[in-house]
Amino acid sequence: MTRAPALLLLAAGAGARMRGRDKLLEEIDGVPLLRRQAEAACSTGAPVIVALPRDSPARAAALDGMPVSRVEVEDAASGMAASLVAACAAAPEARGVMVVLCDMPELTDADLSALIGRWDGEVILRAAAEDGTPGHPVIFPADLRPELLALRGDTGARDVLRRHAGRVVTMPLPGRRAVTDLDTPEAWEAWRRGRN
Repeated sequence: MTRAPALLLLAAGAGARMRGRDKLLEEIDGVPLLRRQAEAACSTGAPVIVALPRDSPARAAALDGMPVSRVEVEDAASGMAASLVAACAAAPEARGVMVVLCDMPELTDADLSALIGRWDGEVILRAAAEDGTPGHPVIFPADLRPELLALRGDTGARDVLRRHAGRVVTMPLPGRRAVTDLDTPEAWEAWRRGRN
């Protein structure tokens, strides 16, 4: 096992609030968001596993040529836990796993590397906004793998975080990078206006 956790990119959600657009294929500086997130993850040098839906060739194509492991999520429609379980199951030897939500466009490779550098292998390390608001990504140590694999529904790993609150350490990232996720066309448009 390497010191770094495996990075689990959860990219199997339907994104129904986008009203027909695929948020993970929205382009930022000419690059689809999913590919941009995968590039940031790969730059850390840690293993990268991407959970994908079975019926999205466009998402799969966005990852062409990238050194990532792909996992098809059979029951992606059942909620976020299905993606998390599928990706976690693909990293049985990892020292831990970093759960990365793919609809967070402000996360950078430096953010991911900083979290890995800070993690000691024992705590649950959770990224936070600059003001301390808890966000993502979150790194879970290997001893919590059975609990992650037992998750069901659409709450992600919230219950695991609650049960082990005493092990959670937060690490602020600049600005609101750790809490900015874009789920609607309006959110994308507002975010793009804010970048200009």
